[in-house]
Amino acid sequence: MRWFDVKYGEKEDRRVWLKLHLMCGVKTNIVTSVEVSDGYAHDYHYFKGLVDRTAENGFAMKEVSADKAYLGAENLLTTLRNGAIPYIPFKSNSVPHANSYGPKSELWTRMYHFYSLHRAEFLQHYHKRSNIETTFHMIKSKFGQRLRSRTLTAQVNEALCKVLCHNLCVVIQSVHELGIETNFETVLSN
Repeated sequence: MRWFDVKYGEKEDRRVWLKLHLMCGVKTNIVTSVEVSDGYAHDYHYFKGLVDRTAENGFAMKEVSADKAYLGAENLLTTLRNGAIPYIPFKSNSVPHANSYGPKSELWTRMYHFYSLHRAEFLQHYHKRSNIETTFHMIKSKFGQRLRSRTLTAQVNEALCKVLCHNLCVVIQSVHELGIETNFETVLSN
């Protein structure tokens, strides 16, 4: 953004934001999939890629918790196709698809009824979503919340490097605290 626009324009804020969309594990907070977008991109469209890449990378998903921004029949179906149960709360104006047919509308309706009739059980599963906030806090507290690079490409790379460094810290911590054994020889030989 140009300084002229900030000083004389209607916009008072001169910051340009980048947004990290990521999935993480609930026990170790390891980032399983990440994508960077501009600060005003809609979250919904990044969900499918994150879930698919997490499954492709060999992570076994049992449940996926996400906030209301990711709610949609396609995202619910993508989660189910990857062997996990979606726990995405419904918005106040959500209604079941009574007259629609097909796997999208059937899944939407079943999840809507589960959300409506078994709210306490649903929220127990959904509460695991707070782990993503913990993961963001871990990254920001260890590596800073600001990006120092000047160009957009360098900022994206800097954000991804912070996630990579976070994952390295989490692997080291898991080795010591959880007794997880690592074998980097097989990774290096491939």
